[in-house]
Amino acid sequence: MLVRGHILHDWDIDGKRLPLRKAYDALPEGGALIVYDAIIDDDQRSNTFGLLMSLNMLIETPGGFDYTSADCRAWMQQAGLRDSYVEHLSGPNSMVVGIR
Repeated sequence: MLVRGHILHDWDIDGKRLPLRKAYDALPEGGALIVYDAIIDDDQRSNTFGLLMSLNMLIETPGGFDYTSADCRAWMQQAGLRDSYVEHLSGPNSMVVGIR
């Protein structure tokens, strides 16, 4: 199992995809990747903290932004991970789990 927390929002899209591909390569068959962050709801309406964090990342980084669970699941699928699902954690945080 690999865990990536509050990291992907620092990067542009290519920068977000790279650690997902590397995680896929490092995981054994059946291994899990967990990504947690202030993931924005897919309707982009209810996680105010995640939306404001995304604005903050756009200001503080060259290309960083927060993302929706659908975005993360799509990036995981492109990396080769399957059977992804989303779980809400405490506060504004959620996690997306993908299986190799």
